[in-house]
Amino acid sequence: MKVVVLGAGIIGVSTAWHLLERGHEVTVVDRQPDAALETSFANAAQISVGYCEPWANRDAPLKALKWLFRNDAPLLFRPQLPFGEGWQQWRWGLQFLAQCNDAAFERNVQQLVALGAYSHTALKEVVRATGIEYHRLERGIAHYYTDQKAFDTAGDAAALMRKYGVARRVVNTAELLEIEPAFTSFSHRIVGGTYTASDESGDARIFTQALAQRCAERGANFLYGHDIERLEKAGGAIESIAVRTRPVPDSEPKLVHLRADEVVVACGSYTAPLLRTVGVDLPIYPGKGYSATFKLLKPELAPFVSTIDDDVKCAMSRLGNHLRVAGTIEIGGYGLSLDTPVARARCKMLADRIETVLPGVCDTRLEEQGGTPEFWTGLRPATPTNIPFIGKTKVGHLWVNAGHGTLGWTHGAGSGKAIAELISGEQPQMAFNFYGTTGSTRRPGLSPF
Repeated sequence: MKVVVLGAGIIGVSTAWHLLERGHEVTVVDRQPDAALETSFANAAQISVGYCEPWANRDAPLKALKWLFRNDAPLLFRPQLPFGEGWQQWRWGLQFLAQCNDAAFERNVQQLVALGAYSHTALKEVVRATGIEYHRLERGIAHYYTDQKAFDTAGDAAALMRKYGVARRVVNTAELLEIEPAFTSFSHRIVGGTYTASDESGDARIFTQALAQRCAERGANFLYGHDIERLEKAGGAIESIAVRTRPVPDSEPKLVHLRADEVVVACGSYTAPLLRTVGVDLPIYPGKGYSATFKLLKPELAPFVSTIDDDVKCAMSRLGNHLRVAGTIEIGGYGLSLDTPVARARCKMLADRIETVLPGVCDTRLEEQGGTPEFWTGLRPATPTNIPFIGKTKVGHLWVNAGHGTLGWTHGAGSGKAIAELISGEQPQMAFNFYGTTGSTRRPGLSPF
């Protein structure tokens, strides 16, 4: 079949790869000049099956209220007027609140872990087949706590993960330092932690761009620099996709109508507004995340184990001679500027935290201080449950693979493989509630809404 994939992030490119594996003819469309230049560009770099917990839990509403007026808050809800796109934010927020209970949390964890384990296996298969190198470190993921009350709940979370097959264990401070000695100078603040040895880390952008190149070598057609103007529907099914080339010197933009047997929308946060134009209304809303990449000044003192800092809800991962630190979620629309008071506060928070935890290890100076940090912000396509939509829509020949939130890198390879299997008439081997299906993967009580 001829399949058009809209979006060239980790989700779209993984989808293209697995479609090619099954003999399909693939075209990938993206407005950027290369793959992985938006949401997949500079994330936390974690393949975190052991920590794929939903944002919605019983403590989230109170914390969100407490953090409402803090520009550097780990979770910042910035209310929009409840009109137009602002209504989507309020609707999403109400559905999020409905998931903030223990029963929904466990149900959602079960789904996220199932997809995570399947995806981790799929990623390893792709790496073996392609030999792609992307600063991969198979050292596990650690999570440390500086608050005793928060640490006291770590055992319950670890037990829940073990219930669904993830070997996440609670460790004391001494054990944590054996796992990662780089935090020794900060150990007086650490009260304990957890560790999952099976997790790993690596650069999602490098991997995605290399995989896109492998796809192109196998015959996939990548239409970079093309804006998706509209989905064109006829008789309840997609007839074509109108895309327009971006302006270049000595060339006028051209409108092109692409035809295919099947279309997969994998446009991250922009998936929802695009699908709404053809009557498919999904609660995907952008959660703006931030990251900073710092040059290592003392590589011998930098961590090799990717780690989560529970106090400020950020993750740090070593990428060669740099340290990537990412975190915070801002629910406030589609704006991406780094030149705002909120953005500057959040970037500074990441730099200050790394200097506190790993003093002198990285060049954390801001630009005005002579430093060269690489700050970045990107939109995380979040659902209220954190469970992505993977499957067939009610519109003929139209599929969706989006809504992965902060877990696009963790779930990317498996999401691409699963939707390729579904399009090919196969059944993915995992207990996951695929969107638009009524087969064996749907179980009572597993509906995300």
